Amino acid sequence: MKKAFLQLHLSVFLAGFTGVLGKLITMSEGLLVWYRLLITVIILYIVSRFRGTFKLLPLKNIIPIGLTGCVVMLHWLFFYGSIKYSNVSIGVVCFSLTSLFTAIFDPLINRRKFDTVELLLSLLTLCGILLIFHFDTQYRTGIILGIISSAFAALFTVFNKRLVAKYETHTITFYELASGFLALSLLLPAYLYFFPQPSFFPSLTDTAYLVILAWFCTVLMYQLSMEALKKISPFTVNLCFNLEPLYSILLAFVLFNEGKYLHNGFYVGLGLIGLSVVLQMVRVARQQKKGVTAGLHG
Repeated sequence: MKKAFLQLHLSVFLAGFTGVLGKLITMSEGLLVWYRLLITVIILYIVSRFRGTFKLLPLKNIIPIGLTGCVVMLHWLFFYGSIKYSNVSIGVVCFSLTSLFTAIFDPLINRRKFDTVELLLSLLTLCGILLIFHFDTQYRTGIILGIISSAFAALFTVFNKRLVAKYETHTITFYELASGFLALSLLLPAYLYFFPQPSFFPSLTDTAYLVILAWFCTVLMYQLSMEALKKISPFTVNLCFNLEPLYSILLAFVLFNEGKYLHNGFYVGLGLIGLSVVLQMVRVARQQKKGVTAGLHG
């Protein structure tokens, strides 16, 4: 369990850079995600071939993995759209609503009882988001896109929990992101028609940022988070990812001076989100301690 939490928090730390890189990359969210998927799939294929871990799966197994990949592709599109229409701080804080959606989706999809504590902790996060929304209405479009993004992120984690029990994490990641890339490639002509771009190709600077985003903040981050999912519940994983805004906001304050654009309500809301994470971590620690004690007495 300690190793799983270490893997989880390292993945959260890496995820903290995704929002900043999304702001630094000058391309639109559609092309940004398309290139992120393209580079990531190439890296995964080369690494898996080099290690000898690449596996061909039958079509019936690829379909559910591919659909999950389409979900993460949509999550990325709305996430980077949120950042482009607001800023890094607003975009990543809205991602904290993922825990609320997980507390709702997980019981519905897996047909289990709703966890009252999970819902209460998620409502605490929701209060934080509402405070931020109330005080920063100028970023309304970005906030709405961020909320939609968090819903897709919750679905992705819930579906992934089922997949990691059946397949090796490298295999899942490759087929998910390859499927997401193919789906977005089919949608790209329509996207470019409605949202024309000055250039289809990234600049040298954008290319460097995209490689960093693909290698460290996608391949390594997703491998670590899915390994953690083998031991930790989807709700706990997504609630811990609420710490992502803390890393992203600190970087955004330093790099983009975003602090001057935010009001007191933002910081109060962020405090409530942080409190929900701490309370869940304490709860999980107590449950783990009780489990160990019960095992010793057994």
